[in-house]
Amino acid sequence: MPGPAVRCVQRVSATRAFAKVAPHVVPALDRAVHRLTGGRVLLSALMLPGVILTSTGARSGLPRRTPLACMPAADGRGWVLVGSNFGRTGHPAWTHNLLAHPDASVSSKGRDVPVTARLLTGAERAAVWRELLVFWPPYAAYQARVEREIRLFRLEPR
Repeated sequence: MPGPAVRCVQRVSATRAFAKVAPHVVPALDRAVHRLTGGRVLLSALMLPGVILTSTGARSGLPRRTPLACMPAADGRGWVLVGSNFGRTGHPAWTHNLLAHPDASVSSKGRDVPVTARLLTGAERAAVWRELLVFWPPYAAYQARVEREIRLFRLEPR
């Protein structure tokens, strides 16, 4: 059972107001703190594990660095990324990048790890989605606000 601080953050992060403000504030703060700490700290990871994803732009071909919350894979090898976009209408750009170029890297706890991303579908996606809702319940509110199916990716070390 999460403590009162975590429950408070979960309630706030499930709101529409948070969805409007967070995409503009959280990534910028995460990038700054990550840079200042030499890749050892992500501010948002104080509540939810996180990584910095470096993917290749789907159209530009340029490297794109995106701070993201994640769920560590149950086997300890890799991560699950959730394309929730804070419950906003469109898929986040990083999901398009991974679909076009699945080879990427993540910065986690001060180390860079080359990974391959795989979009989860069908029964595998459904099972991981159930795990995610236990891990971070606000994902249910995000999904309820949008008609699209939120994309889930499993990232495994290469």
